[in-house]
Amino acid sequence: MSNEVARILAAAADGEFPPPDGSTTVVPQPNPRDAGVLAFTAHSVVFTDADPEWIRAELAATSSDPLAASMNPVFLAALMARTGRRMHTIDLLTVAGALPGPPPLELREIEDPEHPRVARALKFRDEVRVWAADGGVLILGRGVAGRWEAAIEVDEEVRHRGLGRALATAARHLTPGGVVWAQQSPGNARSVRVFQAAGFRPVASEALLVAH
Repeated sequence: MSNEVARILAAAADGEFPPPDGSTTVVPQPNPRDAGVLAFTAHSVVFTDADPEWIRAELAATSSDPLAASMNPVFLAALMARTGRRMHTIDLLTVAGALPGPPPLELREIEDPEHPRVARALKFRDEVRVWAADGGVLILGRGVAGRWEAAIEVDEEVRHRGLGRALATAARHLTPGGVVWAQQSPGNARSVRVFQAAGFRPVASEALLVAH
């Protein structure tokens, strides 16, 4: 399988982005599960096994600013139809460096593979681990191109007390890699603020295409 997506992500985590020249890079999927689109500043990366010439023709035919064509709903709908996949939303993709030492709050690991949060995470990630805190959950696993990804959930009744930021920070302590990634829906401003407060910085927008 191709390692181009992993290379592009690793460079972005180090602050080295594709050239902002308005072009689109098309690369093969890193594995059968992961396909989608990354939109950096004035440069897009489409990772799919679909025909690159078809992709470029669809992008050129999309009625929008060329810099935004890869995230235009018309193009994404055509790409889903072509690949037989679906998508949930366009996310803000963020990344943060690993931190030394134990996390800043008490966590207990959930090891039951039948637990709903574990079972759901296994649909999108490998090597999943889940920890619970009083009022919240932290999920860590390998996602797109093997990158370590974090997700958190906070119960409504304990929000606005700093738990979300503590869980997001804990992911930086617990990641086995040098960095950890996280996705937030741009409309979920609360989640965006939580991860940025924990030191996650935005690098791209991302649309993942999920196999049925």
